[in-house]
Amino acid sequence: MFVLETKDLTYVYGAGTPFHKTAVNRVSVGIERGEFLGIIGHTGSGKSTFIQTLNGLLRPTSGTVLLNGKDIWAEPKKIRSVRFRVGMVFQYPEHQLFEETVLKDICFGPGNMGLSAAQAEERARRAAKFVGLDNELLGKSPFELSGGQKRRAAIAGVIAMDPDVLVLDEPTAGLDPQGRDMLLEQISAYHRARGSTVILVSHSMEDIARFADRVLVMNEGRAVMLDKTKNVFARGRELEAMGLRVPQITSILLTLREKGYPVRPVLTVDEAVEELRPLLRKGGAHHAQ
Repeated sequence: MFVLETKDLTYVYGAGTPFHKTAVNRVSVGIERGEFLGIIGHTGSGKSTFIQTLNGLLRPTSGTVLLNGKDIWAEPKKIRSVRFRVGMVFQYPEHQLFEETVLKDICFGPGNMGLSAAQAEERARRAAKFVGLDNELLGKSPFELSGGQKRRAAIAGVIAMDPDVLVLDEPTAGLDPQGRDMLLEQISAYHRARGSTVILVSHSMEDIARFADRVLVMNEGRAVMLDKTKNVFARGRELEAMGLRVPQITSILLTLREKGYPVRPVLTVDEAVEELRPLLRKGGAHHAQ
């Protein structure tokens, strides 16, 4: 059974008005328990609308969202409990920080779940450790933190609820390269340690290539690809036709393959070295003769 599944999911903004727009159009996908799923697509492809239906922030115009096989809207009064199990981290989540201290902010979600103060604090400290926030920062005001630290504190607040699924919408937006790499490594470490499902929406094809087990490609509101990461990026020319830029190293190997060289598309420089080494040996031997 999928941890999350959508069946003919459709969401229309402004339904019944002259301004209606179909943002998600009959999407049927299954998300595996414990996987790291990347979601990519050009601006306006429906990515953000799609993920907001997964925890009930948006109610589908038609179709269903199943969490562990159950329609999340079967009992509308219980939709709040779905949001604890499918945790959502929005772009610039630090804008949602508001408590007196970082620790209190991270405790807010677990406290809303009905946990005792001691239980909430235990979860908050564990979540802070996952995202790399030092203990001495927990007593500070969130507004004293750097941009990257604020981002990690906001993500810790969602992780502290111990969701079955963690959904992140462009979590590295606005961070410098070092901050981006650090945050993604921490999210990956959380995924490995907890075994939770992680869904990452990103414009960075390199980030998706590094961390995702599978990739969902959205285009004009539809799910046009859902496959293992290597298989999706092997269709690089199709992605480029949708306005998506594949990782640079993948593009180079695709070009070589199109020119007749026996290479497979790869996702990292290390993989490219292994793929090209036999060709370089042959070229060297030929040159030596």
